[in-house]
Amino acid sequence: MGVVYILCHCGMAHAQRVLTLDEAIATALQNNYNIQIAKNDSLVAAIDYSYRNAVFLPSVNAEATRTFNNNSQRQTLADGTERKSSHIPSNNLQASIGLDWILFDGLRMFATRDKAKVLLEAGSYTAKEQVINTVAQVVNTYYNIARQQQLVRATDVQIKLNKDRAKLAQYKLEIGSGAKPDVLQSKVDLNEQIALKMQQETLIGQLKEQLVQAMNSSVREHEFEVPDTIPLNKFIALGDIQDGIEKTNPTLSLARTNIDVAQYTLKETKAGLWPTISFGTAYNYNRTVNRRVLNNFSTLFNQLNGYNYGFTASVPIFNQFRVRRQIRQDKLNVNMQELNYDNQKSLVYLSVINAFKDYQQQQKLLRLEEESIQLAEENVGIVFETYKLGAATLVQLREAQLSLAMAYDRLIAARYNLKLSETELLRLKGDIVKSN
Repeated sequence: MGVVYILCHCGMAHAQRVLTLDEAIATALQNNYNIQIAKNDSLVAAIDYSYRNAVFLPSVNAEATRTFNNNSQRQTLADGTERKSSHIPSNNLQASIGLDWILFDGLRMFATRDKAKVLLEAGSYTAKEQVINTVAQVVNTYYNIARQQQLVRATDVQIKLNKDRAKLAQYKLEIGSGAKPDVLQSKVDLNEQIALKMQQETLIGQLKEQLVQAMNSSVREHEFEVPDTIPLNKFIALGDIQDGIEKTNPTLSLARTNIDVAQYTLKETKAGLWPTISFGTAYNYNRTVNRRVLNNFSTLFNQLNGYNYGFTASVPIFNQFRVRRQIRQDKLNVNMQELNYDNQKSLVYLSVINAFKDYQQQQKLLRLEEESIQLAEENVGIVFETYKLGAATLVQLREAQLSLAMAYDRLIAARYNLKLSETELLRLKGDIVKSN
């Protein structure tokens, strides 16, 4: 029986490997659905960019048509002679290959080529933003698991205290110095803490499943463990976050790129005010075969082939002001994108300031709660000893335990909230992947 237990225990220990944060992030970066979708969108822009110079090339098209006819024909000549025949078969073959090359279109081709580059940049910033948000989600979920595990450890402390209290209350009752209600209340409090631990363990399982979903991994929540420590960076400076944030924050980079896209779109539209000059050439082949004809001067066989070339100039004179109307709309769009960038910049800087204030506040709270937990632990120890001697009541001991439990909750919450504010600062900076 002992051998079976050891084997089972070893198997569980082997299955529940420790999942590091770096491993969780790496898995998410490789498998996360939202990241894959964002990367696919970026790849579409990359494909367009790889063909950007194709706008300067001519278009070449080939056409071929073969037609079979079976007609009835009737003719009346000037001298009154009438001729008619039915089921006259004939066939016609037409083929051509043509080239059309736009030589000048108001520089629209150049604007379209350059626009492909900024669209590629926009796609990369969108993908980067998704990567940063996914990493932040993984980090927050990962350390939320650690937080809940710390709460389980704190609950274990309360369970041990309640067990000791229940034993002591039972002992006092047996020797005649205690009361039955003290025993009952101690057991009720013990059951409450056990139930709380079960809820916390259930929440840990749910958070692990959320982490697995973010990683898009086949591993299950019972197959890995997360360390219950939360490392903290207490030396982040506001200036370090704000320095260069306009280049590292993907939201601002995307908004700035959208201005460039709008400006190139405006250039494309303005090209409609200029004439278009193009060169065209074609080689044509036409062959008609008639099996019989009514008129002796009609051809039974006719073939035409040859090539042609020339230049075409299309000058816009009046088009119901469509181009000018579109130009005004595109100018408004450029202005809107510029306003959007300024607005996003203001929001990002506001978010950084608020996140940093929260970061500083959480540091102060953490120092305060670290002091409070020491006081609460010392207080529980003193009250418990005095309760043993009969100098303290059960109510006083329960209040001391409750204060300790609340101190644990606040301390663990302060650690986690400080980590959240740290993660948010790095997310806004755009360096969260590098920092983790």
